Amino acid sequence: MRTRRGGEGLRTPSLRRRVVAVVLLALAVLLVVLVVATDQALSARLESQLRDRLVDRAGFAAVLAEDYEDEELARRLEGNGISVVVTDDDGETYTAGPEVPEGDSSGPGPGGPGPRGPYGPPGGEPLDPGDVVTRGDVLAVSVDLDGDGTATLTADASSVSATVTQVRVVLVATALLVLLLAALAVPLVVARALRPLDRITEVARSITRGDRGRRLDPTTPTSELGRTATAFDEMLDEVVGAEQRAVASEQRLRTFLSDAAHDLRTPITGVQAAAEHVLRDDPPRDERERVLTTLIRESRRAGRLVDDMLLITTIDAGLSLRREPVDLLALARDVVAARELSHPGLDLRAEGEPVVVTGDRDRLARALGNLVDNALGVARDAVVVRVRSGAGRAGLDVVDDGPGVPPAERERIFDRMVRLDAARRSGGAGLGLPIARGIARAHGGDVTCSEAPGGPGAQFSLVLPVA
Repeated sequence: MRTRRGGEGLRTPSLRRRVVAVVLLALAVLLVVLVVATDQALSARLESQLRDRLVDRAGFAAVLAEDYEDEELARRLEGNGISVVVTDDDGETYTAGPEVPEGDSSGPGPGGPGPRGPYGPPGGEPLDPGDVVTRGDVLAVSVDLDGDGTATLTADASSVSATVTQVRVVLVATALLVLLLAALAVPLVVARALRPLDRITEVARSITRGDRGRRLDPTTPTSELGRTATAFDEMLDEVVGAEQRAVASEQRLRTFLSDAAHDLRTPITGVQAAAEHVLRDDPPRDERERVLTTLIRESRRAGRLVDDMLLITTIDAGLSLRREPVDLLALARDVVAARELSHPGLDLRAEGEPVVVTGDRDRLARALGNLVDNALGVARDAVVVRVRSGAGRAGLDVVDDGPGVPPAERERIFDRMVRLDAARRSGGAGLGLPIARGIARAHGGDVTCSEAPGGPGAQFSLVLPVA
């Protein structure tokens, strides 16, 4: 059953639909802006061109008025959609050019009543000379002919409006067509772009089904999806590694419990057999004392094993230390002195210069004692404990002249309940070295194994930071 943390869940709307909607909306906005901008620019441009034509013709009118009569002047000025009304000082008008719209041409011309018809100036109000006036769809400009009358030029702007309307219709139709095509094409493009997400989903489900070796292996790990895929692979590596470590830890625990039960069974069996023998057979005094001695020895052996197992558990949970200054040379001499009487035939000694560290003296004595006991179990003639220091570190080197430890086994021997062959076996339960390393690491140091300098044997080094 999957457990959940409190709080809101991850919102997961359809990414594909959201991307398609955003792209189409952005495209629609761009098309609207394009249509409006084109419409405004085209309308302004066409009207500006029409105004420029009127102004140019008005300039010609003032120049040509000196050389031509009013009627000829009107004919020469009209053209390109421009109509001309020339009014002399007597109020007589002469017209030329196409008709302007009926609704905008009913007013009298400047300077007199003038005709009411298709060629009159728009709006019915007199025009100021030189100004272009817009009334409805008609543009008009009046020119003073240097005392010989006035000329009014008009142009029909409805053609401009019609052109702009046609262009607007074309632009809107084209924009709608582009939007329709985009609505058909964008989902396909987005689906192809999001295909790596489908691959991630497929790999994740495959791993869920048990295929722990599947990985994404992105070809471009620096892209957005590449970084996501890389993080996904790293997460899988960590999860698989944690799973493997958990399996290995469980296997070690099973082995530890099996070995511990086996090691406990031997002394307990001896204790039980000795007790039953005393109770059942009531042996003589000498034999009873020998049996009771065996019972005490086996019970102590079982007690030491139980104590080691409890200490290992304490180390795993976090060893509490009572820190104080500790002289390593004095500590080494005390550990050696406690074992000299039980090993009278060995050269057992401690040497070096006093070095002070901060630590738990009892715990350090236990760690060093385990290393010395391990060496005493295999030594032929000598076990030497050397105290050294340098580079902010202090060391306790326990050197024996035994068979040594093969390079491939120098790390494995610190695993729990690991014991080598008979040549290197000290007779313990395989917890002494793990306990020594655990105590050293709790002090910020470590215990390592190497070849003894200058000859056969092994060297176990307990390294600690100097106070």
